[in-house]
Amino acid sequence: MPPFSGDLVWGEYLERLNRFVIAVRVAGKREIAHLPNPGRLLEVLSPGRTVLLRRASGGRRTRWTAVAADLGDFLVSLDSTLPNRAFPRFLSRGIFPELLGFQIVAREPRLGMGRADFLLSRGPERVWVEVKSVTLVVDGVALFPDAPTSRGVRHLRELSARVRAGEKAWVVFVVQRPDAQRFGPNAALDPQFGRAFCQALALGVEFRAVVCSFDGEELHPLSTLGPESLVLSAPCPASPRALP
Repeated sequence: MPPFSGDLVWGEYLERLNRFVIAVRVAGKREIAHLPNPGRLLEVLSPGRTVLLRRASGGRRTRWTAVAADLGDFLVSLDSTLPNRAFPRFLSRGIFPELLGFQIVAREPRLGMGRADFLLSRGPERVWVEVKSVTLVVDGVALFPDAPTSRGVRHLRELSARVRAGEKAWVVFVVQRPDAQRFGPNAALDPQFGRAFCQALALGVEFRAVVCSFDGEELHPLSTLGPESLVLSAPCPASPRALP
């Protein structure tokens, strides 16, 4: 394991205490750490796993924040907020050719009963963007979600409504590990999300995945996956009207 400078140290994952708190061992002592990720992470966090931790600042109850899990050949970022912070950088670097020239005009704009992550514009054109953090990869396929998500289903339905109204919408899956070659919805785990994904796809919502490496601080895009890399557990109906 390479050393990290500053406030980053290696620890050992012991157990999950609740959605946002884990127990770790640091320098032989049991500690608690904030986990900035509400997903299940069952395939990433297992007892004995080496994890990268950052010392917390201020008067927080937890002395540490979980940064990444070491899977041997690479790190998996454990911060589900990192993809949203990275998206503006990805956009400005032009890794989405179809979005060249688009600028972010709003962050967390109102969308239906909730909010999207970004609203982009280029002249009169507008694109609604939802960014999803992905940490689960099975046989080279990045899968979202890793736990049932009614919020994710709502996002897809609201983006679909914008497309029905004649606007454009994108969902960008940011894969926080470098070992994915394809991506798709985890319909076996969350059938509702799978159905909403199919409906959105049939209506014209655009889906992309950005596969990234993680160096303990930032995500670095390695490849962008388009529709040709989509994996569906069952074929989506050709018409959204065929979906409940």
